[in-house]
Amino acid sequence: MTNDPSALQRAEQALRAAGVDALLLGPGADLRYLTGYLALPLERLTLLVVRADGDHHLVVPTLERPRAEAAGLPEELRLHDVGETGDPYAVAARCLDGAVGRLGAGDQLWSMFLLGLQQAMPGASWTRASAVMRELRMRKTPDEVDALRRAGQAIDRVHAQVPGLLRAGRSEAEVGRDIAEAILAEGHSEVDFVIVGSGPNGASPHHETADRVLADGDGVVIDIGGTLDAYHSDCTRNYVLGDPPEGYTQAHAALQVAQDAACNAVRPGVTASSVDAAARQVLTEAGYGEFFVHRTGHGIGLDGHEEPYIVAGNELVLEPGMAFSIEPGVYVPGRYGMRIEDIVVVTEYGGERLNHGERAAVPV
Repeated sequence: MTNDPSALQRAEQALRAAGVDALLLGPGADLRYLTGYLALPLERLTLLVVRADGDHHLVVPTLERPRAEAAGLPEELRLHDVGETGDPYAVAARCLDGAVGRLGAGDQLWSMFLLGLQQAMPGASWTRASAVMRELRMRKTPDEVDALRRAGQAIDRVHAQVPGLLRAGRSEAEVGRDIAEAILAEGHSEVDFVIVGSGPNGASPHHETADRVLADGDGVVIDIGGTLDAYHSDCTRNYVLGDPPEGYTQAHAALQVAQDAACNAVRPGVTASSVDAAARQVLTEAGYGEFFVHRTGHGIGLDGHEEPYIVAGNELVLEPGMAFSIEPGVYVPGRYGMRIEDIVVVTEYGGERLNHGERAAVPV
């Protein structure tokens, strides 16, 4: 990820608009988004202090200072290090000059750090940092979209190899290990997850891998993702060994129609809930509504799951640059499951799919 010098400036503007005096962010995607620094989640406090008045600070353990300096931090960011016997909470309080006001705590800031900060700043009022950060990170810049596009192309190349890895007699775990190697070989720096759900295991949406041996007649759900240049890939396809189980072909045909309907519904000005409804209506009318048990999608970027969420009740209006998965599924307990997932970016005129592999159930 290249450091964006304007990210802190946008954060200042968002803070002022939200009536928040400062953000206090620990290691995670928010800190990385604003500074370019991938901080390690340690038992020692690392804290980014972003102030509405532009006086920004990064507090790190002394042993982490070389890593922070090597990250190419923004020039306006003042760096402070705290030794093993120092008090990082007192340092953080000094970074606020005693004017603690209303503070936004990082959503993923560990409770032991938040409690320490609250004790050091008893006069502060607190809110969630996502009240500010979600507005910045939901709308991807062209560079971010390009990063997501490269990640999508890489995971498509992995899916193209999957039919050669599936055969009766192999276990899910064996297939999963081969897929993980392919994710890295195709350019990802990390494997985020590998789901190989064969036969009845496919009916559990977050099943990963098990010792179950693939057999003829199995439908197999393959949901895989990794990290490439700091941004995430996430794509699901379905495969069939031999003749499909009874009812599978009809269900998958309905699922394709539902996924296409949701993707085609994406455009500026519509709500996230309306995209969810587009997929859900198709599956309900086809008789599979009770088997679609999760939201239609989640945002993606520096985090694998982030805003916006494509779910009933979310009346957020979609805007260009928002990126999220479209992944309706059908899960029949004890028999089979299936899911089709593409990453979609809202453009000026509609939605762009970032995954382009075969969406039909691939016979093996």
